[in-house]
Amino acid sequence: MTRTYVITGSASGIGATTAETLRTRGEKVIGIDLRNADIEADLSTPDGRASAAARATQLSDGTIDAVIACAGISAPIPATISVNYFGVTELLTALLPALRASDAPRVAVVSSMASLQPNSPELVDAALAGDEPRAIEIAEGLAAQGALIGYSIYPSSKRALSRWVRRASISEDWAGSGIPLNAVAPGTVLTPMTTELLATPEGTQMVDAAVPMPLNYHQSPESIAYLLIWLTSSENTHLAGQVIYDDGGADATLRGDDIWSWNDPS
Repeated sequence: MTRTYVITGSASGIGATTAETLRTRGEKVIGIDLRNADIEADLSTPDGRASAAARATQLSDGTIDAVIACAGISAPIPATISVNYFGVTELLTALLPALRASDAPRVAVVSSMASLQPNSPELVDAALAGDEPRAIEIAEGLAAQGALIGYSIYPSSKRALSRWVRRASISEDWAGSGIPLNAVAPGTVLTPMTTELLATPEGTQMVDAAVPMPLNYHQSPESIAYLLIWLTSSENTHLAGQVIYDDGGADATLRGDDIWSWNDPS
């Protein structure tokens, strides 16, 4: 049976590859992006999220089987927290009624290896509190200190999003509605977002130091798309609240072989 998918960031990168793959398989895809999409909307604003959710619900006739949230930016600007965190969480919340109308609703979001990088705890806390004006204020302060400090907005946005997925996935809204909610954290994906970073040996060296990938090196967007598609298929019945590092071994390299001892007797 054909499933109806809503994909944000559908005009480029991982989102475009995921949308194309699903359409090739005969699924119905409703794409959301700033331009060149079924729904053109600015997910950095509350109005843009609300209008996108309303239009997606209309185009799906009120039943959405899956949402894959790929839209994101990595610039050292305040809009990064708005798009990457609030543009995901608010849109998903607005689409809950249409998801609940499905027999097998599923949701997956794109996080990042950057969620493991240094970040602003203050910005993460503001995002998780749902306080977008305060989050923007904090991000503006970081951006004003230059690109190096401003970059921390990006890992902060992905840390907050990953924590929201963990938190929300087991809530009545999501688990209680029978909706598996998970995240995928890619390593270095060959998309327009990384083209400039990887254009020079120096840039590539910097990226590889932050995201070491011993298995198959830099990855194609297909490597993420296939996982997102499985996570949002009816086959996934119990995976919930997971941030899956589909990253060529970067997480295992950086965090090592013990992520369990936090609960061992001291």
